[in-house]
Amino acid sequence: MTVLVFGGNGQVGTELRRALAPLGAVVFTTRSGQLDGQACEVADFDRPRSLDAVLERVRPTVVINAAAYTAVDAAEGDADAAWRANCEAPAQIAAWCAQHGVPLVHYSTDYVFDGSGERPYAEGDATAPLGVYGQSKRAGEEAIIGSGAPYLIFRTAWVYASHGRNFLRTMLRLGAEREQLRVVADQIGTPTPAALIADVTVQVLQSDALQSGIWHLTANGQTSWNGFAEEIFAQAHAAGLIARVPQLEAISTADYPTPARRPAWSVLDNRRLQQDFGIVLPDWQQGLRRVMAELVAARQV
Repeated sequence: MTVLVFGGNGQVGTELRRALAPLGAVVFTTRSGQLDGQACEVADFDRPRSLDAVLERVRPTVVINAAAYTAVDAAEGDADAAWRANCEAPAQIAAWCAQHGVPLVHYSTDYVFDGSGERPYAEGDATAPLGVYGQSKRAGEEAIIGSGAPYLIFRTAWVYASHGRNFLRTMLRLGAEREQLRVVADQIGTPTPAALIADVTVQVLQSDALQSGIWHLTANGQTSWNGFAEEIFAQAHAAGLIARVPQLEAISTADYPTPARRPAWSVLDNRRLQQDFGIVLPDWQQGLRRVMAELVAARQV
């Protein structure tokens, strides 16, 4: 097995570097051609047609696309770049995979839904993205499905890790600087560690049940951003990562306006993934404990 991973320096890509190591030859790409100070393959998602060159050079037996334009608010004013990265580039990769019969693993998002639901979204529920980011990601899904390539699309949500830019690290930084924080409490979803996404991807690739389709890959349970922040600070304080817990004020989305509209309800039904591949997914609080343990270990090094 030769695995080609697009987006080796993102949150999920970084975890894939760990999780994929036992599988054999793994080749990573970044836009700069650098990964932790070492040279790697170049893949510029702002130039989708250039991606065939790396695919031809590596000739992978599996492709994983962990690259995307994820700046949700910036996408509203930079739609062309978001569409190139989230739709045109995956379409280009999928066309190559279709031609060569190579499976493509692709990550998508809860933002393909409008957030007006009241139960967890199933894979077959109607999509209705609210903004450029979600629209471009849904178009990427459609391009992959229509390409004829064997594909596995994993929709995930509220991704975070002990590294990179994410809600967890932002909360820990702001909590150290301020005594009080205002956090949105009327958006509901499931915090999902990048490590879980990477580990499940490898479990699926090692299974005998590979088939094309869309699956929802999140931790179990649900909370608000404010509830997530409360749990972050409670666990961080218990682990000795912070000396005090800041006071949290629950606010509404209207109190914190952003250029892009967010889905108010982002809970994804992940039962199909668990049933199809025999995978047991952890509760989101359990997933957070694993990431907190990584932060504690990193501090002790």
